[in-house]
Amino acid sequence: MSIMIDEKDKSILTELKKNARKSTKKIATSVKMPRVTVHDRIQKMIDKGIIKSFTIIPDYEQIGLSSKVFIFVSFLHNTDVSQRELARRIAKLQGIYEVHIISGEYDLLLKVRGKSLEEIGKLVVDKLRELKGVGRTLTCACFETVKEET
Repeated sequence: MSIMIDEKDKSILTELKKNARKSTKKIATSVKMPRVTVHDRIQKMIDKGIIKSFTIIPDYEQIGLSSKVFIFVSFLHNTDVSQRELARRIAKLQGIYEVHIISGEYDLLLKVRGKSLEEIGKLVVDKLRELKGVGRTLTCACFETVKEET
């Protein structure tokens, strides 16, 4: 069930997405609303589950994870593991940052980060492809990220 939010809530969310550490007072100034109103609306969005968490976005280059790839994975149906269970198992592997169940020629799409393409290659060959239910994989290196949201 989706919850509808109004333009005021959307403007508050936009400010929080830019910087979740921004004070309620500064957000109120940006969106031209009273600070108490902004505070109450943020709390209601938290209570309703619209805001799931406040987080950070690290500079992955500076922490040594400069390589990023996207991996398409086909699911082998003749195993005793379901596609959802395989997705959950993959999500537990270190270096896996996103797991999406998708439609099309492949069944899963992964975002993977590592120190180098060689390190990511070891993850693919030694861990990912060894999981029961993993069929074919297609790895696409990322040259540059123009836009990325959390």
